[in-house]
Amino acid sequence: MRLRRSVIALVTVLGLALVSACNSGDDKDKAAGDKGLTKVSYLTSFNAFGREAYAYVALDKGYFKDAGFDVKINRGSGTVDVMKLVAGGQADYGIGDFTAIVITLGKQKLPVTTVGMIHQKSLAGIMSLEGMGINKPKDLEGKSIGDQPGSTNTVMFPVYAAAVGIDPKRVAFIPSPPPALPKLLSSGKVSGIGQFMVGEPLIAKADDKHRKVIKLSYGDALPDLYGNAILTRTDLAKDHPDQVKKFTAALLKGLQDTVNDPAGSAAILKKYVPDTNLEVATKELEIMKDYTKPATFKGPLGDVSPTRVNTIISLLEKYQAIKKGAVTADDVVTMSLAPKA
Repeated sequence: MRLRRSVIALVTVLGLALVSACNSGDDKDKAAGDKGLTKVSYLTSFNAFGREAYAYVALDKGYFKDAGFDVKINRGSGTVDVMKLVAGGQADYGIGDFTAIVITLGKQKLPVTTVGMIHQKSLAGIMSLEGMGINKPKDLEGKSIGDQPGSTNTVMFPVYAAAVGIDPKRVAFIPSPPPALPKLLSSGKVSGIGQFMVGEPLIAKADDKHRKVIKLSYGDALPDLYGNAILTRTDLAKDHPDQVKKFTAALLKGLQDTVNDPAGSAAILKKYVPDTNLEVATKELEIMKDYTKPATFKGPLGDVSPTRVNTIISLLEKYQAIKKGAVTADDVVTMSLAPKA
């Protein structure tokens, strides 16, 4: 009897030791897996408005981690700045307006490339309020427009002006910090502001008089233009193509969820950006859906068309935003890394 109890006790001890060893191994594997994640930094296109929610969705739902990444999201401050930070190695990935990227690369060589599109239609434009004298493109002449220097809306304005037949020199852009733009407009200190089309809910909320928001969309005048694109360094695209593809796929997975569930995505954004206004962010994302996946768009999310890229370059050359031959499609897009159907 004593021998039997001893044997049972020994088996129990060995069993506990085996369970402990297994659990210890699981913990070590988990820790090793976490340590094995590739650390990358990501820049939003501009601040942390609702339109940027998809990156936070990818982070919150574990899409980045599942793809092997430990991602730190930082707030960008416009396309040109994002390009320079990515080029300088301060960020690995970022978001910027594709047309502004092409214009910038046509004037200075930066080691960056795009690998996918967030929006199939340009979001850039100018907004005003009813009663301020701006209702159509021609009304912009003689008016003052508030915007951050180097912003997408400012960089692209000469192209838009040429397309709609107005003199860009007759429009004064007033350097203004982005957070101040809605109030600057509602106070009447400027007649319009540079603004992405999804910013309409933010502009409307900032106006105490509840005036109608007037929108002049660059994309309406130039329908071939893309909106925001995914940026990375050229060396990263060349030396680590698999990493870039995995990161892009994870980010676009977050974008798909955002398109499917604007309200839920806005709620996720608020977890990471507490001052997010849920109503405004949700409306932004509802508007963005039609720019990300227009009704006539049949390609995969993030799709890049070589023909369309060449058309955009030709348009920019036509309107003298860049010199002829300054850039080629290969200079601005790494097609081999772009999403495929």
